[in-house]
Amino acid sequence: MSNLVLASASEIRSQLLCNAGLRFETARARIDEDSLRRAMAAEKISPRDMADHLAESKALKIASRQADALVLGCDQILEFQEQALAKPSSEAHAVQQILSMSGQTHFLHSAAVLIEGGQVVWRHVATVRLTMRALSNAYVEDYVARNWSDIRHCVGAYQLEAEGSRLFTRIEGDYFSVLGLPLLPLLDHLALKGVIET
Repeated sequence: MSNLVLASASEIRSQLLCNAGLRFETARARIDEDSLRRAMAAEKISPRDMADHLAESKALKIASRQADALVLGCDQILEFQEQALAKPSSEAHAVQQILSMSGQTHFLHSAAVLIEGGQVVWRHVATVRLTMRALSNAYVEDYVARNWSDIRHCVGAYQLEAEGSRLFTRIEGDYFSVLGLPLLPLLDHLALKGVIET
């Protein structure tokens, strides 16, 4: 059985895998994500497919150095009005981004790809539909100021497991996928392949 390697430095993804009782290593996949996103946007690649491609790129990067491992790459893209939004670059950007989505619906595409022996052996993209409540400028500015250190690396500038839950009136889809990993489909695949016991 191959060793499982998470091609990510994400603490929340690591925590989800730990909580599920998986044994794994982590390895940060250093790819030029901004350049890849710009190239895909120029080619009019959909946000869903962007997430899938970035997850695969990260897994392949680590798999090229650890050929005997089962490598898990993950990525998440927020889609709003058919556009892929980036992580906020500043507090002001986070405020603007949240206010633009206030009272409207957006989508989170959470992708996971497994590479073994240099080949993709499994992939899954989960899409979650999220509807924000109508938010006041004052609340959003205070929310971002209070939470900036925690949300600065988050797609959409919110953490659903924290105060970010107050931003929403409705969420349709898998909770783990909002956190950045379609955990249940992954566990199903690992169980089917005998990587984990059931």
